[in-house]
Amino acid sequence: MIPSPRLRPLLVALLTTLPLFAQEPASPSPATPPPLEQKLDGILGKLDANERLNARLDGIMDKLDANDRVADKLDGILNKLSAHEKTLEKIATPGAATPAAAEKTVTETAPATTPVEVPAAAIETLQLNINYVWIVITAAMVFFMQAGFVMLEIGACRAKNTINIVMKSFLDFCICALVFFFVGFALMFGTSWNGFVGTDGFWLSAFGADHKIWVFWFFQLGFAGVSCTILSGAVAERTKFLGYLIYCGLFTALIYPVIGHWVWGSFGGAFGLGGEKGWLEAMGFVDYAGSTVVHACGGACSLAGILAVGPRVGRFGKDGTPRLIAGHNIPLVALGVLLLWFGWFGFNAGSSLSGTSVIGRLVVNTTISPAAAGIAAMVAMWFIQGRADVNIAMNGALGGAVAITACCGNVTPAAAAIIGLFGGIITTIATIALERLKIDDAVGAVPVHLACGWWGTLCVALFDEKGFSIERLGVQALGTFAVSVYAFVVCSAIFALIKLMVPTRATEEEQINGLDFSEHAATAYPDFQTTEQA
Repeated sequence: MIPSPRLRPLLVALLTTLPLFAQEPASPSPATPPPLEQKLDGILGKLDANERLNARLDGIMDKLDANDRVADKLDGILNKLSAHEKTLEKIATPGAATPAAAEKTVTETAPATTPVEVPAAAIETLQLNINYVWIVITAAMVFFMQAGFVMLEIGACRAKNTINIVMKSFLDFCICALVFFFVGFALMFGTSWNGFVGTDGFWLSAFGADHKIWVFWFFQLGFAGVSCTILSGAVAERTKFLGYLIYCGLFTALIYPVIGHWVWGSFGGAFGLGGEKGWLEAMGFVDYAGSTVVHACGGACSLAGILAVGPRVGRFGKDGTPRLIAGHNIPLVALGVLLLWFGWFGFNAGSSLSGTSVIGRLVVNTTISPAAAGIAAMVAMWFIQGRADVNIAMNGALGGAVAITACCGNVTPAAAAIIGLFGGIITTIATIALERLKIDDAVGAVPVHLACGWWGTLCVALFDEKGFSIERLGVQALGTFAVSVYAFVVCSAIFALIKLMVPTRATEEEQINGLDFSEHAATAYPDFQTTEQA
């Protein structure tokens, strides 16, 4: 048994004195114990009597020992927390520790991280690949505008000509793609001959499979296809199918690529072909996405084609009074306009040729201008004839899209709204003017593409965010005039040549029966009678 802590010192003192008493002489009477022994016996007796108390004291000591171990652990935790707290105070207190010491402390308490440096060449390569993907996506959007042209033209014309319209709009792109690949692209972007036309790069035979030139070709094909198909709606319902296809091939070889070289000839240099400026580009002429190159060119050819083919049977009376020939499906017209507007985002934003933040304002301008133009055209015609005209409103929106195409890169959205307002009014006025001149434009291609193409090209100088310049306005006027005259003259010559080979105008009987029947021996709506032919 272990004595209690209070009794231990007393026992130790007593035991140390025992040797001293042991050296004294023994008592003469062994029967009577000495007084000291009696005392010790009394103490030991008391100790024996206190065994129960000692046992309880021992239990208390064991519990205290266990509590001491727990206390030791708690003390260790508190010491660690105190050390961390002092470290944080040194970091947070200005002047308490030098930056090096603070960095050392943080490094000791947290795992070290090494920043990864991305090479500049890798970043540049990534951006180039993003640009190529962006170009392909927007080129596909421009290609989808072909569907918009088909829907618009079908809805704006009579049901008996639906198949003919589908065939024209489908085949003109097929022809355009082949001719542009073998001939047109090289004439447009090849090494320049006096700034007038390209001279090399035909059918792109010198370029490898992974060359960036293919991306650029695909994008430019969409523009060529749009410009080519503009004439289809203008001369709809009275033009022979074969004559139209011949026009498409000659347009893509002789008209569009030559004009494109004048304005965009150097653009192929960044993709490995040519690089010299055309004569208009060298003068400072600017057409960001094609108000002149694509739309005024196609509009001028449309005017030449209308004059060459003549009006539809029944469009004007013998005294010249205009007669309405209504389209058979206005919802299709609306669908076509919306598809074209969607494609225009690729048309304008894709012309940046880069997938960077610059595309943001381009798509905003491409939204604001057509919206303002659609409202302005509706209000203008409402004021003139006393009612809102759905066809004029939608054509006005397209006119606003054409107008912003040349200047979307250098004007503000506020300016885009003004450009669109005037574009819608110009579309309305030009539509009325053509009718009074007895010029039959079945879908309004000339007001939308030619008139608004001129307006948008001039707006490059009129609304430039960097300031107006009379010299620049003169260059813009010269450029759009030169392009329009060239397109009109050459297209007139092409139609004169086609007339020598095949008929270009459907006969009166063919027009009455419908070109679906006379040209294709079919009908788009077999459940309904859409022609006078039984």
